[in-house]
Amino acid sequence: MKQDAAFFEGKDAVLIYIAKKLKEALSLETALTESGIDYGVEADEYRGGVIFRSARVGAFFYVLPEAVEAAHGAMERNRFTPRVE
Repeated sequence: MKQDAAFFEGKDAVLIYIAKKLKEALSLETALTESGIDYGVEADEYRGGVIFRSARVGAFFYVLPEAVEAAHGAMERNRFTPRVE
């Protein structure tokens, strides 16, 4: 389920995905919610483009370290490629 920032206070949240489009973000939210995974999402800037690089805004998805494996499984079942550091 989607959690607010207070849920992650004092904890090291792990970035699992950056959605570049609203439809993509909504689809991932549905996948994580249906799988019962607590996650946070916030809008932030990332650098994109090949020839004309620019700052763009995306939806950054975070989970707690103990939920990373379950989140990756839910993402893969729904055809998302998890971000791995």
